[in-house]
Amino acid sequence: MNLGARPIGSSAARLQLRRVASRRRRIATLLRTILARSSRVRDELNALTEAIIGAVLEVHRELGPGLFETAYEACLAVEFAARGLNTERQKPLPVVYKNQRVDCGYRMDFVVERVVIVEVKAIERLERVHSVQLLSYLRFAKCPVGLLFNFHAGYLTRDGLKRVVNGFPE
Repeated sequence: MNLGARPIGSSAARLQLRRVASRRRRIATLLRTILARSSRVRDELNALTEAIIGAVLEVHRELGPGLFETAYEACLAVEFAARGLNTERQKPLPVVYKNQRVDCGYRMDFVVERVVIVEVKAIERLERVHSVQLLSYLRFAKCPVGLLFNFHAGYLTRDGLKRVVNGFPE
C-alpha cells in the first residue's frame, strides 16, 4: 500500500487505512461464508456417498460376486429407488472438443442426485485406468465426486471401492 507523500498522522492517511481495514474485514467475512458453504456442501456430499455405499453393500451382500455387471446394475437401480435416491441410469456423456459436443458413445452407469457418478464393474480387479476414466467422466459431467465399485471383489470395502474426486475437498 502506497500512502504517497502524506504524513502518517494526516487525516487522509487515516481515512485510507480505515478503508483498507474495512475492505479486509469484508473479505474475511466473505471467506468465512464461502468456507461455511463449502463445508456444508462437503458434508452433504459425504452423506450422499455414504448412502450410495450402503446401497451397494446391500446388493453385494445379497448377490455376492460372480454375476455380470448388468445384473448388479439392475439390482442397484432397485436398491437406489428403495432408498429414495434420484438416479439416472446409463446416462449418455458427450465429449466436448473445441467447444463442440461429440457423441462418442460414453455412458455413465448412474448419476445419483445429479452430483455423484457411480460406475459399476464386475472384473477381476480395479486398475488405474478405471479411476482415470471415472475422473474424465467427472470432468465432462462437471460432477464433484465419483464412486467406482467392483462387485467381483470378495471384500467390497477393501478391494472393490474407489472414491474419485474432481475439485472437491476429500
